[in-house]
Amino acid sequence: MKLTQKIFLASALSLGALIAMKINPTPVVNPRLVMLPDSTSDLFADGTVPVLVSDQFGFTEGPSPDKKGNVYFTDQNNDKIWMYGLDGKLTVWMDSSRRANGTYFDKKGNLITAAELRNEIISISPDKKITTLVKDIGGKFMNGPNDVFVTEKGDMYFSDPYFQRSFWKHRGAPGMQLDGQKVYLVRKGTSEAIPVITDMRVPNGVVGTPDGKYLYVADYGGRKTFKYTIEKDGTLSNKTQFADLGSDGMTLDNKGNVYLTGRGVTVYNKDGKRIAQIPVPTQQNVTNVCFAGKNRDILFITTPKSVFTMQMKVKGIE
Repeated sequence: MKLTQKIFLASALSLGALIAMKINPTPVVNPRLVMLPDSTSDLFADGTVPVLVSDQFGFTEGPSPDKKGNVYFTDQNNDKIWMYGLDGKLTVWMDSSRRANGTYFDKKGNLITAAELRNEIISISPDKKITTLVKDIGGKFMNGPNDVFVTEKGDMYFSDPYFQRSFWKHRGAPGMQLDGQKVYLVRKGTSEAIPVITDMRVPNGVVGTPDGKYLYVADYGGRKTFKYTIEKDGTLSNKTQFADLGSDGMTLDNKGNVYLTGRGVTVYNKDGKRIAQIPVPTQQNVTNVCFAGKNRDILFITTPKSVFTMQMKVKGIE
């Protein structure tokens, strides 16, 4: 089958799936996004496309799976955290989420959350009790914690870019109080945020390998993604450009492939070679992605107004 035929078939299948679900079809796939037919067979079956779950949101972000495979994701504009269950149902898990953005579950089942209402990192327990983990840096408001990753041993990394928010009422005049946009380390059992990346324009997506050896961080402003070695004390070394593409949120699969977001989902193998481009049937950029489901083989994709799922052959590592 020719590449152009594959693109047409993928678009037709996506539209048919939406009609079968009795959901108004969203715009067709951006024609500039093409799958790479020589490299996708190990990731997903030929003809598989993202399927719309719902388009009722204000601005979705921060999807994370719990131990069972349910996905929790944020709708920052409406100040909510939603859950997409194993049964395929959507429910509001938390109202008044402190304008939650990026999230990550720790080993105890707490949802570690970048909360932008007052520029904090918080922990939300399974019974929805909120504990503030990091409230400021040296007495100054953080820019706006955006994405967060927790290692197996309990250390935490988070990005702190500056995006002015209309709901900020506590900061006074607009602008950063800190001297830059950085990535921070918070060691297990502490509340001190230690800067470990200070040379990015606008750091955003953060994710690490399950063996605790490497951290991937996207420079959203610099339009590049970098790979770092995680040292025993949590500091970073051996900065290496991984992809000539920035990202909002990102994730990894069990083959070591890295999933970057923007115009669709772009997949790179562990060596930094682009191996797949997943078009998403919306005119909006993809904001984040994770693996969901009982077997962690469902790719869960967030965009500002909509969320999608896609059946995969690989599995996620969260």
